Amino acid sequence: MKITAKHLWGLLAVALLLRLISLGLYPLMDTTEARYGEMARLMVETGNWLTPQFDYGVPFWGKPPLFTWMSATGVELFGLSEFSLRAPHWLAAVFVIALIGYMAKREGFNWLVASIVLATCGIFSIAAGAVMTDMALTLGMTMAMVGFYYCWLEKEKGGIKDHWAYFAFVGLAIGLLAKGPVVIVIMGLAVFPWLVLQHGFIGAFVQLWQRFPIVKGVLLMLAIAMPWYILAERATPGFIDYFIVGEHFKRFVVSGWEGDLYGSAHDEPRGMIWLFWLQSAAPWSIALPILAWFRRARIKETNQSNKGLFSFAIFWLISPLLMFTMSGNILPAYVLPGIPALGLLAAIMVMEKDWKWFSVVSLILPIVLFIALILLNTGMENNKSDRVFFESQTEQLETYYALSRPFSGQYYSFGKAIKAEKPTEIEATDFYLIGRDNHVGAFINYPGFDCQVDLAPVKSRRKMYRCSTVTNETN
Repeated sequence: MKITAKHLWGLLAVALLLRLISLGLYPLMDTTEARYGEMARLMVETGNWLTPQFDYGVPFWGKPPLFTWMSATGVELFGLSEFSLRAPHWLAAVFVIALIGYMAKREGFNWLVASIVLATCGIFSIAAGAVMTDMALTLGMTMAMVGFYYCWLEKEKGGIKDHWAYFAFVGLAIGLLAKGPVVIVIMGLAVFPWLVLQHGFIGAFVQLWQRFPIVKGVLLMLAIAMPWYILAERATPGFIDYFIVGEHFKRFVVSGWEGDLYGSAHDEPRGMIWLFWLQSAAPWSIALPILAWFRRARIKETNQSNKGLFSFAIFWLISPLLMFTMSGNILPAYVLPGIPALGLLAAIMVMEKDWKWFSVVSLILPIVLFIALILLNTGMENNKSDRVFFESQTEQLETYYALSRPFSGQYYSFGKAIKAEKPTEIEATDFYLIGRDNHVGAFINYPGFDCQVDLAPVKSRRKMYRCSTVTNETN
């Protein structure tokens, strides 16, 4: 069967719509999604849109607020649900795909190929429907890189307009509000080596100054992002020190950093970020490097005729990998800011004669996603989310967690579930108790309580008990 452009349109539509439909079909997962979803819920409930909150009255200093603003806006528009929390991040992903598609088409390549690669790339598809910081950062990075390239190209052709440069600086401002100054470092690791390749070491500095409105652009970036930083520090003093020094320095250079206020530091082997990329960018992290070997001549020709476009995309792709090569405190999602370049690289290399195998590879992720949705609805989601406990409660009783309360328990109880360290902290006459077997023993065996298992969900690590206090006479 001959593969046509209509088939490619169908692949893109399936990938995007399947991810959109899936947004409300599974619960928020611990720890990241449930934590950030609860922050968005708290933002709407308390009306505090300045400082994200880790819990009532507890400021969250770990990240800027853009991801929370996005999810909170979804809640304001559509009501509180998994779909409303995730939908803004899906829209951000669509905007990234549109930018890469525009760039591919403008340079004379197939924009559908570029778009499909992004929509069917593992880590990109996951982040497109997750309550996380990373898609907002990727959007800012993509705007910055696209704007930078076309400003440089405009000046290469003798133009005088700076609108693409300002577009880039707006992207950097978005990155500052999404994850902080790390966006500037990652972009620098992408564009400076590329400028050196084009103009030499000294020439890179000269061209950067001559072709880009550095001063005006930085002022625009700061005008957008800095007001929030100033207001956040005034509202909760200590934020700047923790966020800049702790989150942007110690987190990445201090192995097993113990200063994290909101979780435990990761300690991966140095260089692990490259393996994370290979896993997270599948299937294209495997298919495209193989294709590159067979398209060597085309790549060389493209790099010459399209003003270093291929090398530009390569530096963009590896910039977060270079950033985190010597870091141990990393996660697979850290590769995401460079992933949009995969779409551009694919558009350069994939030809019409490749469309058949390209279509087959493109279907891998949608099929995996479909299977995952089926499995999640067989109870597998109970291992990472406590939604099932609150859906099954038949009485309006206080809910307590024994020793440890997951973020999903906080979210699905609308912030009302209480963590109890010992039985004497429970004051209710009738209540629900949730916990792991090794946590609830002291509670269910407490002489003052009569507890019976109310729910033991399939694959869940916890059980829910329906408990009542008993009098001394009963004892």
